Amino acid sequence: MKYEIGDKIIVLLTNEEGKVIDIMNEKMVMIEVKGVQFPAYTDQIDFPYFNMFSKKSIPAKKKLFIEDVHKEKTNGKIKYADGVFLSFLPVFDKDVFDDNVVEKMKLHLINQTNYSFTFTYHYRIGGGTNFDLKNSIEPLSDFYLHDIDFEEMSDSPRFDFEFSLQKPLKQKAAYYECSLKLKAKQLFKKIEEIQEKNEAYFSYLLFEEYPDKIYEEPIDSFAAGLSKLGKAGFKVYDASKARHHMEPARSVVDLHIEKLTNSWRHLSSFEILSLQLTAFEKYYELAILHHQPSLTVIHGLGEGKLRDEIHQILKNKREVKTFVNQHHPLYGYGATEIYMQY
Repeated sequence: MKYEIGDKIIVLLTNEEGKVIDIMNEKMVMIEVKGVQFPAYTDQIDFPYFNMFSKKSIPAKKKLFIEDVHKEKTNGKIKYADGVFLSFLPVFDKDVFDDNVVEKMKLHLINQTNYSFTFTYHYRIGGGTNFDLKNSIEPLSDFYLHDIDFEEMSDSPRFDFEFSLQKPLKQKAAYYECSLKLKAKQLFKKIEEIQEKNEAYFSYLLFEEYPDKIYEEPIDSFAAGLSKLGKAGFKVYDASKARHHMEPARSVVDLHIEKLTNSWRHLSSFEILSLQLTAFEKYYELAILHHQPSLTVIHGLGEGKLRDEIHQILKNKREVKTFVNQHHPLYGYGATEIYMQY
């Protein structure tokens, strides 16, 4: 749902401001404007932030004296942190009154690591894929992805990536998935911040370090007792480095039994369901450990037994903000989208 209870809104027809006081269904909310409560369709309202940045206004005339003119400060070199980032560059247009209006956003992928990556990128709005790209990016370089009309940014867009090393390394994971979903309020706040700081763009960290492969190696020198265990063939790990041994998380998990095992035809219905729920718990825990914002679980239609079991589990998970089983352009009603809170 685009709106939440308490969100400030503007009525498009009258340009009056109000707030959302109740969610009636996917297409209609109850709003309050100047003390009056009434229902409205979601396409009849919008966030006031979008109006703030896109509406052209006539500025008040102000006298400027020479002693009020400040010397322009030059910005030093921008120092990047290590990692891979997704950056947003607002493109402003000037009207006849020299007023800034956001027209579109330019997206760049920034690689501030020493690795070359092959990546797959999906830009999604409303559950559908609006743009796909597969390419590569060199170390310590930027890659232009595409432009997005500013109007689209008010509809909670999602940016999905899958990275892999151009030159595979034995100690590194085969791939790494990450996702970024923006809400309109987050976006407008970022634009306000860069305007106040006189900066050109803002960025989000996708990952700081490309993950290591799950690598099992006996440790025979950690301590005397552990040494004996290591020599006996047990796998001993340094707990402080446990995160480095985690399997990469997935943003989409297919629980159809043929996707989980090749030897399933001899299994009973109970055994199949148990295997599917075990796989679900595994990828759910990985999503939590990697602080993944969302997870899509493909359970199929059938009689709905697997879907109902998953929904019952999710109701008791404190990390789950919300989950929904609605029509998806790729999976129909056979998938549940889970959104996390940390």
